[in-house]
Amino acid sequence: MSMKINGNGNHSAAKYVEEAMRKKEAEAAENAKSAKAAEKAGDARESAKAAQPQDEYISSEKSGVKPTGLYHVGQDEEGNRKIFYDDPKKAGNEDGKKPPKADGENPEEEDEEWVANTDQVDREIRELKEKRSQIERQIRSASGDEEKTQELEKKLAQVENELQQKDNDTYRRQQTKVTRK
Repeated sequence: MSMKINGNGNHSAAKYVEEAMRKKEAEAAENAKSAKAAEKAGDARESAKAAQPQDEYISSEKSGVKPTGLYHVGQDEEGNRKIFYDDPKKAGNEDGKKPPKADGENPEEEDEEWVANTDQVDREIRELKEKRSQIERQIRSASGDEEKTQELEKKLAQVENELQQKDNDTYRRQQTKVTRK
């Protein structure tokens, strides 16, 4: 089957191309206007930025101060390459004196000695162990009376639980008394 088309189809295509060209020209003109406006706004922003204080990198060569806390490559006694670390804590102590303390104490004073005392904790633990052994003896002696045996076993369980809570390093550290010597 064949079909016959009357007329020239190029007219619609030509109109479309002309319309597209007009839109592109209008957009180009609009972009040029906005570019000029943006340039003016950019100048205003740059002048506002210049007025604000900003951080600035200053190299150690310009500042004249030797940086501390840095790694650098050097040579050891045998001439081999080695990486060295400049410790900032040691950097201020070239003269051998102790640095001043933060709370204003004199660094020349002797260091204070402190004593940790765990006698009270040890006494509590010793008393609990004695109480446990005493209850165990009472349980053995009251083997015929069931009510008394059950009551003593409950007491024994409580004492062992308390002993388990107190007879460890964490409890000792928490209850330690620290005093100046």
